[in-house]
Amino acid sequence: MTPHRAATLSAWMTSLVMVGSACRRVPTPTVQTAPVEIPVQPHVPEPVAPIMIPVVAVAAPTAREIVRHITDSVLVAPMWRNARWGLLIIDATTGDTIVTHDADRLFMPASNQKLLTSAVALQQLGPDYQWRTPVLLRGHQHGGTWNGDLLVSGSGDPSFSDTLRSGDASSAFAPVVRALARRGITRITGSVLTVGDAFPGATTGYGWEYDDSDEPYGATVDELLYNEGELTLTVRGGRRPGVPLRVTRTPTATYPPLVMHGVTRAASARGARLRAAYDSIGATIEITGTLGVGDSARFSLAFRHPNDAFRAALREKLVGAGIRVLGRTSTPREADALRERNSARAKRITVATMDTLTVLESLPLREILPRMQKPSQNQIAELLFRTTGRVVSGDGSADSARAVGLRTMAMWGVTSADVAYRDGSGVSRHDYVTPRALISTLDYMRRSPWFAVYRDALPLAGVDGTIANRLKGTLAEGNAHAKTGTLDKARSLSGYVTSVDGHLLLFSMLCNNFTVPNREVERVQDLLVSTLASLRFADGGVAPGR
Repeated sequence: MTPHRAATLSAWMTSLVMVGSACRRVPTPTVQTAPVEIPVQPHVPEPVAPIMIPVVAVAAPTAREIVRHITDSVLVAPMWRNARWGLLIIDATTGDTIVTHDADRLFMPASNQKLLTSAVALQQLGPDYQWRTPVLLRGHQHGGTWNGDLLVSGSGDPSFSDTLRSGDASSAFAPVVRALARRGITRITGSVLTVGDAFPGATTGYGWEYDDSDEPYGATVDELLYNEGELTLTVRGGRRPGVPLRVTRTPTATYPPLVMHGVTRAASARGARLRAAYDSIGATIEITGTLGVGDSARFSLAFRHPNDAFRAALREKLVGAGIRVLGRTSTPREADALRERNSARAKRITVATMDTLTVLESLPLREILPRMQKPSQNQIAELLFRTTGRVVSGDGSADSARAVGLRTMAMWGVTSADVAYRDGSGVSRHDYVTPRALISTLDYMRRSPWFAVYRDALPLAGVDGTIANRLKGTLAEGNAHAKTGTLDKARSLSGYVTSVDGHLLLFSMLCNNFTVPNREVERVQDLLVSTLASLRFADGGVAPGR
């Protein structure tokens, strides 16, 4: 029971007791221990019944009143004096507005932007959409040798990923190995190259911060992406001081090139902090510093050149299957020059004029969405953003994706005044959206034939994703499906929760410009969501908590 409800009910009972006391008089008993002389009393008229005082019933607060009171009480706390809150909570069962606070003002949504991206994609592509990646041969075959190159024409498939391929992203290349085996090809004299430019323009989102460029969450994207753009380095100390450190890469074993400057130190000695970072042109990773004998360290970095990482991974798969690839792997600068040459010769070098070896197909979109939404994976969101633009308009640029997104959202009442749709993931600090726009999106998807796909891809409170450890022990656990969003001074939570009497509630809670820890924002969000789950919106009652 909430404090407001408890106080109201207490006042209600107190008023009844006070009014009842005024309507009756209870004589006070006395105890006599000896005879006493009873004085003569003057005549007292017969008592007259007191005037009946009407009892005013104090109604118990409704569910809506409880939520509004909590919201009003929380938002006036001193800790929020410099913050901006935007809230909108709707009862989808009745259409009633439960709470609204600055719901038509623009807020930075962070990863709540993915709610828009996934809704637009489902609307335009459908849940069974699959990316197709043709693998082509250019040249001619002589016996078991292919005299020429193996080329890949990417379209933004995000499923070349350890997480989406049972821990082995390279398993997606198995059809290429089988196709070459059917043709009897065991040697390729040329190289593994890329052809086409499905996503022209910058490989980062609009306004992404340079400081994030080497972080996995800030990895660049292109028509070919391997392992969601993430590279892991494991560095180990040698057996004795002074020897070089050892390093292994995954999921690629040979890319990108490494330069080792780090050395092993005595286990008890203090040394320079170990560091792994790209050089000034982003072509090579340099490892500097020291590591103790027998110690290890792990680094997660982004692939600076996604197409080149993909080509290296495919080459490694072929070599591992016994297919020799004689052409050397080009450097990032050489790869850029090749792309320019291919573009200039586009009329002569096209997919149509090549020999199609096989076509790799992705997992369906319905299976990819949870991987994007539950851990809030930015690179999948960016690929989905650009893919939608390319499929609808024929242009995979970010500008096209934004235009397609805005036209699509206009169908469910979200206008350019309600949203600044700058990227697909919400990493950009130029993204803005109103809580009402997010609720309109959630409501449109609620009425969509793909509602279950959309809702179930979201993190589930107390169970998985970014809210796996939130709302545990409340009626929202295993009930609320919601998308989080986190950037510096921006924290969001929007989604669906069902009340105990079966009312589907839509909520959007965006907070910007706060200086308290993120956890304080989460406390407010969790309080409101757990309260929504515990109330009866049909009769105003409160369900027993747990």
